[in-house]
Amino acid sequence: MQATKTQTGAGTAAEQPVAGGIAALADLYVGEFAHYRDVLVLADDPRDALPLVELLLPRTLDEQLLRFRPQAVGEDRRALVSHWSRHYFVRLIPPVVAAATLLDRRLPLRLEQLAVVLDDQGQPSAFKLLNDGERFAESSGPFGRFEHLIEDNLAPFIEALGRYAGVAPKVLWSNAGNYFEAVFGQLASRASQAQLADGRALVDARYLPDGRRNPLYRPVRYVELENADGRSRIWRQRRLCCIRYLLDGVALCPNCPRLDAPPQ
Repeated sequence: MQATKTQTGAGTAAEQPVAGGIAALADLYVGEFAHYRDVLVLADDPRDALPLVELLLPRTLDEQLLRFRPQAVGEDRRALVSHWSRHYFVRLIPPVVAAATLLDRRLPLRLEQLAVVLDDQGQPSAFKLLNDGERFAESSGPFGRFEHLIEDNLAPFIEALGRYAGVAPKVLWSNAGNYFEAVFGQLASRASQAQLADGRALVDARYLPDGRRNPLYRPVRYVELENADGRSRIWRQRRLCCIRYLLDGVALCPNCPRLDAPPQ
């Protein structure tokens, strides 16, 4: 299926993409974040994209999931959608969290504000934003700092996929949480403890301010293992399985909770 070209809004001259990215986010793209430069872009990026709300329509998901895994006809749709969702989360979450943590920047992430660039396998590879966002108020706090990601994007996105596939929301939240938690380890060499504090506080919070359970609460655990030489090492293990192993020929993740130890 050929994705349709969309226009999600034009920025000012100061907001135009720089070397494939958004000027306001340019400082993010060093080290292991360099490959995210072309992931968050504005509407004038030349690549074709689908509005996210259109991508989440059942008929469109049918088409893109068939591109993602042509042999999936008759396979467990819950596992297929969970497997596909990981590609969405790993592309969107790290640069968004980095922008919020390092640059104090809130990006426009509501479903109707985004268009998705899909690769030849139907996997999300980039996102066209309405604009380059705005700076947070100083008193945003852990939940305010990531509300645009959790409430504006992840919650409705996961709800839509759950309706489509019948997959338990906790499985999809665990997929998202795996990448959300990992970002703060990736940022540890660049960010101060004060900058990392909000993200770490959110991961450690069992409940949201309104009393709901925090769906990103401690998605992983760190298990101490002993090597053959007697030295210890730490294994980062997910708390909930993504169920992708239900697909033919797809192995357990290296940090799957169904494993007693990481694969050699």
